[in-house]
Amino acid sequence: MENSKLDRINELARKSRTPEGLTDAEKEEQAILRKEYIALFRGNMEAQLQNLVIVNPDGSKRQVTKKN
Repeated sequence: MENSKLDRINELARKSRTPEGLTDAEKEEQAILRKEYIALFRGNMEAQLQNLVIVNPDGSKRQVTKKN
């Protein structure tokens, strides 16, 4: 995610805590940016987990699999 988008997320979060709050358009923008950020975070986390290997006490290795 671009730094400008992260900066905008933080800016909107700070503004939401002020007495004036956010306008409806800013709330929509914030929701869109948050969804994009969360999607990227989940994708990166899933990629890390796909590369994770568990080593059992007997020395055998196995890949982490997704729970059903």
